[in-house]
Amino acid sequence: MHPDTQAYNDAQSAADKAICDLLARQIGTALPEAENKLWHRHPVWFLDGNPIAGYSKLKSCIRLLFWSGQSFDEAGLQDEGSFKAAEARYTDVAQVDVEALQRWLGKARDIQWDYKNIVKRKGKLERLK
Repeated sequence: MHPDTQAYNDAQSAADKAICDLLARQIGTALPEAENKLWHRHPVWFLDGNPIAGYSKLKSCIRLLFWSGQSFDEAGLQDEGSFKAAEARYTDVAQVDVEALQRWLGKARDIQWDYKNIVKRKGKLERLK
């Protein structure tokens, strides 16, 4: 885990830190080739410069985000925004379904939309995988 991600997790309340630590471990295990860094002040994992998965502290929960998640066709993920992102929200570490999370992470590797070049394409997303 990147030291900045660990510092982010350590800055959370005990309950939120447990969620963040679990998510970071699971993402790191499923996507060992991904680059992890803070992006817009939140932990995000990238494959070839393209954001894949990340999480952030919201007012009432920890939000796990998959940039291409709307294409996963998975229960447990809710559409987020006007592009292809989907999210899951957690208030307790026991709510994290690790089996589902690992399945989502596999799909995050296999199903990708090109967010890296979205500005260059003037807001148009193209599917990479």
